[in-house]
Amino acid sequence: MDHFSGARPDKNLKYRGLLQAYSRTNRTMGAKKSQGNVVVFRNLKPATDKAIELFANKNAQEEIILAPYEDYVKTFEEATAKLFAITPTVECVDELLTEEDEAAFVQAFRELIRVKNVLDCFTQFDFSTLPLDEQTFADFRSKYLDLYDKVRSEKEKEKVSILDDLDFEVELISRDKINVSYIINLLRNMQKKKPEEQAKARKQEAITDLSKDEGLQQDGLEKVIGNYLFTEKTPMRDDVIGIMEKRPSLRERRSVADRVIDKIKAFVETFIDGVS
Repeated sequence: MDHFSGARPDKNLKYRGLLQAYSRTNRTMGAKKSQGNVVVFRNLKPATDKAIELFANKNAQEEIILAPYEDYVKTFEEATAKLFAITPTVECVDELLTEEDEAAFVQAFRELIRVKNVLDCFTQFDFSTLPLDEQTFADFRSKYLDLYDKVRSEKEKEKVSILDDLDFEVELISRDKINVSYIINLLRNMQKKKPEEQAKARKQEAITDLSKDEGLQQDGLEKVIGNYLFTEKTPMRDDVIGIMEKRPSLRERRSVADRVIDKIKAFVETFIDGVS
């Protein structure tokens, strides 16, 4: 369990100093330490919320600080129900008839992986309390990887497939840990800059312009950008395609999605990384 390194337990911290103290607990050490666990001796929540609002935005608490463990258990249960609706048993994966069915399974199990990796961050995580036991999860994972191998093989043969647009996130499977840098680390270059309404307006205007230019749902675009900032992982093609008002043809999907992804990266470089 981590404490504030170099911080006095009897001293209230504010704003930048508070975030710096949190960030020090969050330095990862590979599989040994994938997240920070902070213990405080005073009620710092109001100050923490204010600090996050100053250096991010007023709704950032939900993106930066993990929700209670029980919330993720509920999400895992819901994700499991969706998976079972598509493939009630592991054997059913082999009986999927179309690529659309296979894509639905990939997306459902991928969501389960994401939630399971968040649950791994909690010391009370116990597979026996979940609606999917550890062995069945591993069996589904094997089928998932079989589909990944199938897609790679078909790509080599230059065969067009719906599954080409899916990111299997196999790096999360191989580690079975979310190796996500705390979003506070993304804001290090912003800590010395006071919030400016004008800058926020330009950023919002850029998001609106990008949405209109590419025919994207603005709420969906903001979520994709938020996930990009949180995970530091390039947005997935199928997530980008999913927020398009009009879906491109199968043959155009890759090029259109890649174009939008490049624009999202440019937005982040300009309005996030470029802020000092």
